[in-house]
Amino acid sequence: MKLYSLSVLYKSEPKAVLLKAAYDVSSFSFFQRSSVQEFMTFTSQLIVERSAKGSRASVKEQEYLCHVYVRSDSLAGVVIADSEYPSRVAFTLLEKVLDEFSKQVDRIDWPVGSPATIQYTALDGHLSRYQNPREADPMSKVQAELDETKIILHNTMESLLERGEKLDDLVSKSEVLGTQSKAFYKTARKQNSCCAIM
Repeated sequence: MKLYSLSVLYKSEPKAVLLKAAYDVSSFSFFQRSSVQEFMTFTSQLIVERSAKGSRASVKEQEYLCHVYVRSDSLAGVVIADSEYPSRVAFTLLEKVLDEFSKQVDRIDWPVGSPATIQYTALDGHLSRYQNPREADPMSKVQAELDETKIILHNTMESLLERGEKLDDLVSKSEVLGTQSKAFYKTARKQNSCCAIM
């Protein structure tokens, strides 16, 4: 699971304006990184331009998923991730980033802003923190803990069944032993009673 890009854009007519973006292109070769980053910016702008205000969508492109959230006030966010990254976590991240951005950056700066003029530095931190969705998202963390608990319970049930089978063997052996010990006790009593008379 990997996040490659996190972008904040403004949906104006007819084009979308990139306000701020963070990228993690370390998994690509050094010579491809700038081209990949440009393509991610282009894709983010294109998806925002073609999405309606107040909508969320996930667009699949080869092995990547582009998650877009366009608010009714025209502020938009795009996350580009691999196909394994949970979409619920991606949309939680987008909602959080857009809420923070709208509180820290004046609304009048949105239509005319650019990555150089917008003062919002939290994107890189969010991008690195959300690389592991289980650590960043409480619901994913709880789900992972539940899955681990299921595995532990399953293993415990198997060991209990094995132990139960072994106990059954011991109980059946003790029943056999019980009848043998009763016979031994009777025989010993008879022998001892003979000796006591003499």
